[in-house]
Amino acid sequence: MIGDIIETKDCQLKDPMDLFNSGQVVKICAPMVRYSKLAFRTLVRKYSCDLCYTPMIVAADFVRSAKARDSEFTTNKGDHPLIVQFAAKEAQVLCDAARIVCPYADGIDLNCGCPQRWAMAEGYGACLINKPELIRDMVRHVRNQIDNPRFSVSIKIRIHEDLKRTVDLCQKAEATGVSWITVHGRSVEERHQPVHYDAIKIIKQSVSIPIVANGDIKTLKDAENVHRLTGADGVMVARGLLANPAMFAGYEETPLKCIQDWVDIALEHGTPFTCFHHHLMYMMEHITSKQEKRVFNVLSSTSAVLDYLNDHYGV
Repeated sequence: MIGDIIETKDCQLKDPMDLFNSGQVVKICAPMVRYSKLAFRTLVRKYSCDLCYTPMIVAADFVRSAKARDSEFTTNKGDHPLIVQFAAKEAQVLCDAARIVCPYADGIDLNCGCPQRWAMAEGYGACLINKPELIRDMVRHVRNQIDNPRFSVSIKIRIHEDLKRTVDLCQKAEATGVSWITVHGRSVEERHQPVHYDAIKIIKQSVSIPIVANGDIKTLKDAENVHRLTGADGVMVARGLLANPAMFAGYEETPLKCIQDWVDIALEHGTPFTCFHHHLMYMMEHITSKQEKRVFNVLSSTSAVLDYLNDHYGV
């Protein structure tokens, strides 16, 4: 972490709130386990992505272990504005984690939306939407202990079956000083059901801080529709950007230039082969035939991938 990070210390960090006050819909790359790392953030920023999140980091491990910090958090001068997302359940632990990243990032986000069983069992993620007082304590602690008033503190949630409870949670979070709230428009139990954009609209109308809409946004047109339906101040995209990192720039599918950019960035960053290859598999999903996929998806070295791209696409 620190090797990449030292140069960032003196640079002028950007204020994400300026984006929300710009009057434009803020285009955001979601926190994605294994995928929204520095190299990929560098790529999407080239294609009109305004704000990027790190993958979710367990705050307790991050605070306790230098090894966890080195493997989980890498950034550089161009990687702004940047939000570090933490899974936490104790106010002081979240605070300590925020303090560590504060010189290098523009804000932190508390994950209150992850529905995975392990996270819920540990008291992280979506189970926090039923603990508004705990969220309040965690946000308040960070607000009180981080000196930089421009450092944002946001939360990412799922919705309750009873939307009144979600509205109440959001209003309490606003009163505590949360910078903005990202709403994934599904309940904890819902996985592939349609997103409740109407719920996001009601939440947006119930608070005066920015609201970010998340869920099933695959194209720039989807993003514009969701903004129209919900009135949200920003849109957060996960799978849509994996499949097409250039989507915010208006491309319908991944352009070859973007694939070339990924190769250059990934090699420059020393991206591990599995991650390098997986990203390409996602990006090329819609532009390769079944037969090509069968060959490309089983390649097992960087040189084999580079040869394939050169032979078939001139990349």
